[in-house]
Amino acid sequence: MIEELLPSGVTSSEAFDDAAPAPLFPAEAALMEGRRERRRLQFATARACARRALAGLGVRPVALLPGPGGAPQWPSGVVGSITHCEGYRGAVAAPAGVVAALGIDAEPAGPLPPGVLGLITSPGERAHLAALAAADASVPWERVLFSAKEAAYKAWYPAAGIWLGFRDASLVLSPAGTFTAVLRPPVPSPVDPVYEGRWLAGRGLVLTAVARGVPALVPAARAVSFGSGRA
Repeated sequence: MIEELLPSGVTSSEAFDDAAPAPLFPAEAALMEGRRERRRLQFATARACARRALAGLGVRPVALLPGPGGAPQWPSGVVGSITHCEGYRGAVAAPAGVVAALGIDAEPAGPLPPGVLGLITSPGERAHLAALAAADASVPWERVLFSAKEAAYKAWYPAAGIWLGFRDASLVLSPAGTFTAVLRPPVPSPVDPVYEGRWLAGRGLVLTAVARGVPALVPAARAVSFGSGRA
């Protein structure tokens, strides 16, 4: 599914369960000591997806350990993103000389838990969601917005190193399968705060992806969209 949201030059791998063997490097296994088996299996499968995505770039398997903020530390010269939720694990990777930032997120389709929407959205975003739902109630718009904010943050943090809350991002969703996120960091940053991405819903899931091209390879230094449509 995730490949439908990605531009050329980005490799991906995904799994919908933990049935396939997914051995961990010793340092990764140490991170999972004492965790529940379900969490260990999700982690291992997601790391296996990441290594398959790296293999698509010709990069040998390596341990993918969390860095500052919890984001995976990718091999030098590679950008990537990992996500997992109930019924889905996925990873994407790309050469840093082709793609400047990547962020993906997966969520179970359906409404957010009671009380969450008001914590992560502005009044304007809630009005936007209501208008979208009135036009097409079949899409879990709340989840799409939540997931899109997660994907934008995953693309932002490795470059900026600045923690953001959900209300530090303003989202506009398009029924055509795209979105725009405008981030408002609490302190100044040279990183462009506007991200464009894509979303899809299917198989009981919501998937979102942000892929920002390297400025030298695109007409302008702002975020670019590659079509329509915190592990």
